[in-house]
Amino acid sequence: MELWITIVIAVAALAAGCVIGAFLMKSSAYKKGVEAGVEQRKQQAEAAIGSAEKEAKRILSDAKKDAENKKKSALIEAKDEIHKLRSEADKEIKERRSEIGRQERRIQQKEETLDKKTDNLERKEEKLQNKLKAAEEKLAEAEEIKRDQLNVLERISEFSREQAKEYILSTLENELVHEKAVKITAYEQMLRDECEEKARSYVSLAIAKCAADQVSETAVSVVALPNDEMKGRIIGREGRNIRTLETLTGVDLIIDDTPEAITLSCFDHVRREIARIALEKLISDGRIHPTKIEEMVEKAKREVEHRIRQEGERAILETNVHGINNELAKLLGRLYYRTSYRQNVLNHSIEVAKLAGILASELGVDANLARRAGLLHDIGKALTAEIEGSHVQIGVDVCKKYNESAEVIHAVEAHHNDVEPKTAIACIVQAADAISAARPAARSENYENYIKRLQKLESICASYEGVEKCYALQAGREIRIMVVPEAINDEKMVLVARQIAKQIEAEMDYPGQIKINLIRESRVVDYAK
Repeated sequence: MELWITIVIAVAALAAGCVIGAFLMKSSAYKKGVEAGVEQRKQQAEAAIGSAEKEAKRILSDAKKDAENKKKSALIEAKDEIHKLRSEADKEIKERRSEIGRQERRIQQKEETLDKKTDNLERKEEKLQNKLKAAEEKLAEAEEIKRDQLNVLERISEFSREQAKEYILSTLENELVHEKAVKITAYEQMLRDECEEKARSYVSLAIAKCAADQVSETAVSVVALPNDEMKGRIIGREGRNIRTLETLTGVDLIIDDTPEAITLSCFDHVRREIARIALEKLISDGRIHPTKIEEMVEKAKREVEHRIRQEGERAILETNVHGINNELAKLLGRLYYRTSYRQNVLNHSIEVAKLAGILASELGVDANLARRAGLLHDIGKALTAEIEGSHVQIGVDVCKKYNESAEVIHAVEAHHNDVEPKTAIACIVQAADAISAARPAARSENYENYIKRLQKLESICASYEGVEKCYALQAGREIRIMVVPEAINDEKMVLVARQIAKQIEAEMDYPGQIKINLIRESRVVDYAK
């Protein structure tokens, strides 16, 4: 760059000198005065121009040399870079060739290995085919030997093939009966142990927590009199007093030779209670005539209605069931004067509600809903004297009328198996109802129904083949069956007992459970001669 600047300066100086010389030559006015100076300056300028030309040539020569050197240097560097890149490319090509060679060798080895495996498989297949042929030949020989042996066995045993099959099947059936009986016994014992343990725990806990008093009612009430003269006053002139009392209350008054007592007879406990209260008020007042009887009967009705409301509220509070309709509460109170098999229905309903709540808590079900369903399960019995139909259907209609939930309605409908229980609440209410009814002294059954149930139980057991005698014991809680030893063996006893239990469950209604006890006697008789 400096070289080019120097050249430019020299050229500029040369041009300047030429301009000056020309100016001097044209200026004739100065030529004469300064001719000598001009000549001298001309020489100096020419000398300066010559030195500048020389310097410029030198600079140009140096620049060319420097350019040549740089060009050579650049060519050398380019050749070195090309050589380096060519070496790296050759090296990479060699590596790739070696890798391709290794892969080719591996592929060749794999092909050789596959060829060997193919050869081995072909040899093994050939061997297997030979073995299969040999096995088929041996199987044919075995079949031939089997046929020969079967023919020999048929000649020796004098049994045909069908007869032998029947014999084997009969033997197998007996063995299967034994195994089936053993397995049934084992499974039943296991399930019985587990179920009895859990059921005993739940039921005992529920019964222990539920302490309900049991009140037995009858169809009659006895009113004590201060003396026998009061009987005549109650009868009245020409029997008008007793007729008025019977007409107003719908109760029969029995006046007999029983000293100082009158018996009130009526199946409707509410009417009988009204008559009892009215009669006691008349006796304590002493004035007995038709007008007074009407007044006392009205007072007695109000007292009984008040008592009904109180008993309904007591039942609701005692069972901790909230949101009961007022009319339902009155119907619950009417159950206080209703009995079933001499068991007070209201107390029974309270007891069922408590048991259902405890069982539901133990099983993880809604205890409040279970208590509600248990309390209302017999609500239809409050209206059986007024509405036709079973107490179950009446109870369902009443619960629907007062907008009870579907779960409660289903539990009421299913507690006597009128429909199949489909919810846990229904099953719990059914179990609680059975517990409350089956416990000792809870109910007293009709003697005729009791005899019919025992006869039905014995007739079911006697209908089975191989049963010699059967006896119903413990008020129908147990049945003892004597079987013929030759007809029923020990293994078959398990199956017969199970079949009898299933038939009793299907055909009979009973509280609690019935124990089925089969007894088989084995005798061996021999004689010494």
